[in-house]
Amino acid sequence: MGTRQEEECWFCRQAGKAVRMKIAVIGQSLFGQEVYKELRKDSHTIVGVFTIPDKDGKADPLATEAEKDGVPVFKFPRWRVKGKAIPEVVAQYKATGAELNVLPFCSQFIPMEVIDHPKHGSIIYHPSLLPRHRGASAINWTLIHGDKKGGFTVFWADDGLDTGPILLQRECDVEPNDTVNTIYKRFLFPEGVKGTVEAVRLIAEGKAPRITQPQEGATYECIQKKDNSKIDWNQSAEALHNWIRGNDKVPGAWADIDGQKVTFYGSTLVDNSSAAKGQPLEIPGASKPGIITKAGLVLFGNDNKALLVKNLQFEDGKMIAAAQYYSSGSSTAVELTEEEKVFAEQMKAVWKSILSNVTRIEDSTDFFKSGAASMDVVRLVEEVKLQASSCQLQNEDVYMNTTFQEFIQMCIRKLRGEDDKEELVVDYVEKNINNMTIKMPHQLFINGEFVDADGGKTYKTINPTDGMAICDVSLAQISDVDKAVAAAKEAFEEGEWGKMNPRDRGRLIYQLADLMEEHQEELATIEAIDSGAVYTLALKTHVGMSIQTFRYFAGWCDKIQGSTIPINQARPNRNLTFTKKEPIGVCAIVIPWNYPLMMLAWKTAACLAAGNTVVLKPAQVTPLTALKFAELAARAGLPKGVINILPGSGALVGQRLSDHPDVRKLGFTGSTEIGKHIMKSCAVSNVKKVSLELGGKSPLIIFSDCDMDKAVRMGMSSVFFNKGENCIAAGRLFVEDTIHDQFVKRVVEEVKKMKIGDPLDRSTDHGPQNHKAHLDKLVEYCQNGVKEGATLVCGGKQVQRPGFFFEPTVFTDVGDHMFIAIEESFGPIMIISKFQCGEVDDVLRRANATEYGLASGVITRDISKALYVSERLHAGTVFVNTYNKTDVASPFGGFKQSGFGKDLGQEALNEYLRTKAVTIEY
Repeated sequence: MGTRQEEECWFCRQAGKAVRMKIAVIGQSLFGQEVYKELRKDSHTIVGVFTIPDKDGKADPLATEAEKDGVPVFKFPRWRVKGKAIPEVVAQYKATGAELNVLPFCSQFIPMEVIDHPKHGSIIYHPSLLPRHRGASAINWTLIHGDKKGGFTVFWADDGLDTGPILLQRECDVEPNDTVNTIYKRFLFPEGVKGTVEAVRLIAEGKAPRITQPQEGATYECIQKKDNSKIDWNQSAEALHNWIRGNDKVPGAWADIDGQKVTFYGSTLVDNSSAAKGQPLEIPGASKPGIITKAGLVLFGNDNKALLVKNLQFEDGKMIAAAQYYSSGSSTAVELTEEEKVFAEQMKAVWKSILSNVTRIEDSTDFFKSGAASMDVVRLVEEVKLQASSCQLQNEDVYMNTTFQEFIQMCIRKLRGEDDKEELVVDYVEKNINNMTIKMPHQLFINGEFVDADGGKTYKTINPTDGMAICDVSLAQISDVDKAVAAAKEAFEEGEWGKMNPRDRGRLIYQLADLMEEHQEELATIEAIDSGAVYTLALKTHVGMSIQTFRYFAGWCDKIQGSTIPINQARPNRNLTFTKKEPIGVCAIVIPWNYPLMMLAWKTAACLAAGNTVVLKPAQVTPLTALKFAELAARAGLPKGVINILPGSGALVGQRLSDHPDVRKLGFTGSTEIGKHIMKSCAVSNVKKVSLELGGKSPLIIFSDCDMDKAVRMGMSSVFFNKGENCIAAGRLFVEDTIHDQFVKRVVEEVKKMKIGDPLDRSTDHGPQNHKAHLDKLVEYCQNGVKEGATLVCGGKQVQRPGFFFEPTVFTDVGDHMFIAIEESFGPIMIISKFQCGEVDDVLRRANATEYGLASGVITRDISKALYVSERLHAGTVFVNTYNKTDVASPFGGFKQSGFGKDLGQEALNEYLRTKAVTIEY
């Protein structure tokens, strides 16, 4: 008869329940630390942690974590001598009473006396799909052999070299440019931790298999070290690429160049090597000289195909960008400002905390020669982010700047936007305004550069507050459109963007959002002087929501996925069908003048997240925030050609984008009339995909049971928000007759309180209309209302002062037949119609009697009535007891002649993706 605890364990296993075990963790590194933490979360008792001795006075992360928890930690330098176990070491191990050994990332030889001792034995994590790639350099050889699939194995330890029975395996795709570091970070580390813990759960539940490894396909390759990682040049370009990336970062593939060992990092295969321009570099044994280009070092295989290497490291440990091989780089030290000196001292403290064995951090202190390891690089990069979020380092930046002085100079250049990237040349127009100096680009932005329009043509953009010119802006011509589309096409098909890992794409988009936030006051000021937006509203909505939009879609980049579909009709019925969501290619975006930056963000963010490239035409009258955005995108690191900005006329630039055969998608926000013309042109040209967000005449129905204070507040906002230049503005208010007069009285009182004036004045409620032609249309619109007999309660006139100001206006007694009841005003004009008390279906009929269907609203305390009305309103958005409440996660778009397609939310991604179905018979 067993003990009560043994009986409980037996019954738990019979019921398939997990049993808590006493576990010894034998391993090291962050991987071992994470496995240890997860096992404790599963309520197992860690009876001992066995790891490596401290290095340069620093404990391994696994040891640090266990010591913090009070778990016994053993740091044996070795477990055996001359192939025999050390008795005292084995005795200390056995004293822990472990029931299972878990070996995550174990680099020591563990004797079989320890492996076989626990009643559940020992399990080991191995970073390959055994039996393929047995041995210590399994990840390296997975890449060197060009395997399309990689993964890891958790197996039962035996006395062979990675030959024990398999417990669990997990598989992943190996991407063409994966390195040891990328595949480890993306899959082998996070999923390996989960897989190791899952293996322990299976053992605890009595469900762990022991699958004998097959001999077929078994391989064992040697350990990769510096002395055997020299490059053999008599191979194809693909084989060279695999060798370099398979040894990146450790131990590093190298070759003799100019009498010294040079190690290669950051390899990618390239297609257009024949066009490579630069200085030749003789490499002994290579089939032809390499070429130092702006992008890096182009190398050639014996098949005359090419690869590109980004970074080089010399024997003294110094790493440089390969493009700088023949140049001295940034030899002149930048002088630090007082603020930058504070940052330098903060970084000195960080270096001291990492290099605890170094007495004092000097300018000449070398990070790696002082004992830092790759794990310390990760920590340093993260510490820099905490101190200066705009300084986004990559691990390579630390390897390239190993002394403290080099490191600080590199950080400061990045913070100033003066790092090693090719300098962005901007011919700014500067203005001292709104207590700041704003710097505005004014040229076209094509293929990563600000350039003049063909023929040097320009036009003046006007400040609507005073009617004066802000600056001359380049006016794009058809030839400029063709250049921009060609650049976008090359960036998508051949460039870095089209081949980029989605997560890296998301990181760049997020960095762009961070830069926009850093420049938000400048962007809001530009928006105010260029479009007349009230500064505080521009800061919160025009710019604020734009930043939120880019951040939101940055998170979607690595979450775009298809689905698997069971198919039944095909015979034989052994089929697998799955869908893939793919980017479309070059996308044209044409936006209006009411929200110049926000409309750019709504479309461009989703377009980029989906993996496309962009040619964008801002409204001719409001180009300046789009051009400033282009500058920030370049500084955020988006590759050349991904974003192109073309200020110009719709008749020329917009038409050419609609007609261009290489544009595969066009997103448009604007009038219904122009939308119809664009749709026709897109169909005739190449049947390009189209999404249209067009005009609106949105109804707002206010019932007598409303909260009057809220109804007045929402009614005012629904019409006068952003000077009425708002696509979802309530173009017509239906007010129940029993509260009509009270509502109108309250609204007029509020209108009279509104301050009309300079949008940069913080007390201004109502700024100027966007441009003179629109102001004239508003005057004509109101004249139509008066002519047809509507009652003009207040406003209706142009304000007599410099600039394009128009009074907030209220009309009542508006009949369904009138021009102002049917046509969109797109200005600060409230159109009020009565409806009879209780006539819900009748007012719905009147509200829906329009060819528009963008938005709508209902205000009532009766939830049943609210739901009934919202269900029957023919509009893409319905607001209940609120208005204008848009959010980056909620899809936005209209019905009927208000267009089709969605901005914002997950649905917006579908506008910039194509679905491919793949069917496999097996």
